Amino acid sequence: MVRHAIKRHAHACIAAFQFLTRLPIPVEVPFVNRVLTRSVIYFPLAGAFIGACVAAAAWLLGLVVPAWPSAVILLALWTALSGGLHLDGWMDTADGVLSHRSRERMLEIMKDSRVGAMGVLAAVLLLLFKASLLAELLREERGALVAAMLIAGPAWGRAWMAAAIAAWPNARKGEGIGAMFEGVKFAQAAAAFAISLGVTWIALAIAGLDWPHATAAACGALALTLLAGGLPAAWLNRKLGGLTGDTYGAMNETVEAVLLFTAMLFVRAL
Repeated sequence: MVRHAIKRHAHACIAAFQFLTRLPIPVEVPFVNRVLTRSVIYFPLAGAFIGACVAAAAWLLGLVVPAWPSAVILLALWTALSGGLHLDGWMDTADGVLSHRSRERMLEIMKDSRVGAMGVLAAVLLLLFKASLLAELLREERGALVAAMLIAGPAWGRAWMAAAIAAWPNARKGEGIGAMFEGVKFAQAAAAFAISLGVTWIALAIAGLDWPHATAAACGALALTLLAGGLPAAWLNRKLGGLTGDTYGAMNETVEAVLLFTAMLFVRAL
């Protein structure tokens, strides 16, 4: 019984990494509903892996490359590690909801593989914003603290995806990527949040924060995630009658950007 439970969760963790990252894991896992719904628990670990890779690259680049070129390279790596999955969702969501058409037409536009003007503009502005924040963080002397925040941000973005899947209906009524995760329970989303809290606290403690400050910062990240994810989720749900795979990716990008902006303010205030 215990071995079976371990195997189920191992499959779920592998599925989370295979779905959310481009890490080549040579293990076949069935991408069926029962595995995918459980995999949301481990979404933050996939995010933390991406963040850790970005943090390691930031340290290496910081030895020889100035802040702005480093920031652009890091952002390219950040995007490549997820295969551009969430950025694609950001662009498709912008194309759809900013078209100000009917609900059905917005969903059709989001499903179209072609990117429109609003999607391109949204992507350019987002990438410029994130690159500028990375450049500012790379100029700071507290490298360990910056690394901890780079690890935490992607973890929280993906934890929010788990919460959004559990809390709002699928706008496409059984179609699309969102349908693959139908049946996610609040307990699974809560587990994803608990993992994000743990990852954030450990990363900040290793960076040198004492436990009261690390705890306060981790709880602050939780509150910001709920705010940065909850507001657009409620708005998108009202516009679309639910959420889609594209909107999950868009909200991940939103949470990451908000946390990165807050990290920049936090580090500069120290």
